[in-house]
Amino acid sequence: MAARGALPLEPIELATVLFVLANDPEASVKETARLSLENLTVHVLSTVLSGPTHPALLSFMARVHQENETRCEALALNNSTDDQTIAWLATLPHSRVVDIISQNQERMMRTEDIVDALGANPLTGRAVIERILTFLGLEERDVAEDTEELGEAEAEAAVLELLGEDMADVAKLLVQDRESDEEDEDVKISLYAAVQNMTVMQKVKLTRMGGKDARAMLIKDRNRIVSASVLGSPKLTETEVIGFAQNRSIGEELLRIIASNRDWTKNYKVKYALVTNPKTPQPQALKFINYLQDKDLRGLMKSREVSSNISAHARRILSKKGKI
Repeated sequence: MAARGALPLEPIELATVLFVLANDPEASVKETARLSLENLTVHVLSTVLSGPTHPALLSFMARVHQENETRCEALALNNSTDDQTIAWLATLPHSRVVDIISQNQERMMRTEDIVDALGANPLTGRAVIERILTFLGLEERDVAEDTEELGEAEAEAAVLELLGEDMADVAKLLVQDRESDEEDEDVKISLYAAVQNMTVMQKVKLTRMGGKDARAMLIKDRNRIVSASVLGSPKLTETEVIGFAQNRSIGEELLRIIASNRDWTKNYKVKYALVTNPKTPQPQALKFINYLQDKDLRGLMKSREVSSNISAHARRILSKKGKI
């Protein structure tokens, strides 16, 4: 009777009994209870998902109802849901769930897996990323104020604290604003290994304190919070921005951030790089093409490396000028 959900119990008590029986050694009891738990009535289910339910049961229900955004929302809003389940919910393709989770500063501060999951989710947009960086105390304005007086020695000490005492040589290299040494593969491998072993929070801090090599690696990080944080670094140079705008391996969202920065797009080379990068969102690329010189427009008109829209727009501009 219990496994069939036939006992006269309150919703959370009933679901808890079913959850226990879903792990019963008796196969028939186990299967019956699991089916009952997966097919609770709407009233019982809504009470379970939003009430003071045991975290293990809520974790189970999250997997059962992962395709239902409304039910996942209830779980994301429930204080009884444990942080690891929240981190798992943050990986799902539900925009409202991502938004709810990204607004819980307390959870993100105590569980880095949540930040990691949000940063890896394609639905985590620019507004959400900026909110997270603000919650983490890493918004661009405050960080710039905190680090403008930070010398190389202080930055090296801070990075060394992140890496550990046995990584002094690597820490020194990570904070130097040197040009990358193409021939020194051993150095590159050491730096890459050090960065990959960092947590998301450590990487975000490194975007603020590190040098060019560190930023060049972190801009390609799979976590979008980390890569976006690079573009907020107070140490970022215009030359680096041009390089990022030209880079066809970085994400569309990063190119959108570059394109929306008025200071950066005053530079002709940034505008040209954004227009010629096929990953730049079309509205931004078409906007900046209007500022290009005739010789570059002619090149775009004939280029096979840009979209047909870009080529056609370049042709229209030249045609209106009477240059073709």
